[in-house]
Amino acid sequence: NLDHQLIPLRDKAQNLSLHCPLPTYHLSIHIAVKMSRPELTGHASLFYNAKEAKKYDSSSRMVGVQREITERAIELLRLPSVSDKPSFILDVGCGSGLSGQVLEEHGHVWLGCDVSRDMLEVANDRIERKRDDAINGKDDSSDDEMKVSDSNETSIASSGDLMHHDMGTGLPFRPATFDACISISALQWLCYSNTSAQVPKKRLVRFFSSLYQVLRRGGRAVLQFYPETAEQAVLISECAAKVGFAGGVVVDYPNSAKAKKHYLVLTFDRGYSAPKGLSDTHLANQVRVDDARRDKGKGKIRKKRNGKSKDWILHKKDTQRQKGKEVRPDTKYTGRKRKDKF
Repeated sequence: NLDHQLIPLRDKAQNLSLHCPLPTYHLSIHIAVKMSRPELTGHASLFYNAKEAKKYDSSSRMVGVQREITERAIELLRLPSVSDKPSFILDVGCGSGLSGQVLEEHGHVWLGCDVSRDMLEVANDRIERKRDDAINGKDDSSDDEMKVSDSNETSIASSGDLMHHDMGTGLPFRPATFDACISISALQWLCYSNTSAQVPKKRLVRFFSSLYQVLRRGGRAVLQFYPETAEQAVLISECAAKVGFAGGVVVDYPNSAKAKKHYLVLTFDRGYSAPKGLSDTHLANQVRVDDARRDKGKGKIRKKRNGKSKDWILHKKDTQRQKGKEVRPDTKYTGRKRKDKF
């Protein structure tokens, strides 16, 4: 059992910290200005309806954020080389399948579960498209492999599958089914109750207990989440430790209000020590590089291209004449640039 101690709020700073001896980690949470959280609107299946699911999947910003978080989660999993054997990974709260797509790119096989049928419909459409592309373009010489070579590109059938399920009711899989587990931006939903029958602590314990069973020994889980308060982070950590998990919380960019991410890393290894999170210095370097790319060439004098050169004007007038419109005759002044001053 873990004995958590909450450090009181600093004056006007609103900075909560929790320190946990077993497993060892330090978590810092800054409570930002009140913002609308999807978890406060009701059940996840109601919030992520058909309209929201398509909006979620088509947002380039959301796609980029999901990819970045999934890449980081895969890094923390420390999976064996895919050349030896692809890992079978459970994606809890898979949503529209953005994280599963990243797992496929790394050569892994995955199974995603989510409580929103509309999100799963979007994910299923992506999987079916990939499978159809692989089947329709399949080379006759390789019937056993669903691969296609076209213009030096290879189309591979999706290695993912989907299941409609609420993770708060437990994971309905056989023991030691999965090599690893990831969850992107979903775990915090279990900290909220939509009915009197839903008790956050019981749902968390039920989820972690079933996760402990379905992971093979030696496997690892990386669950990225957004805690609203320090109490939620404590509750999640206590429930994970209660069922037997070891591990800790990795916090990337702890001093950034927007870029800060929390990753709960769970393992069976009692000697595991959670790695340090990415520092704000690393984030600052990324910003400086982006700024340098954006500002590159600002001092250069570029020729203004407005498309109205003499050739463009003559071509435009010819086009208008062919349409039967009245056009002024061409002269030596046609297309000539006027002086700035008379």
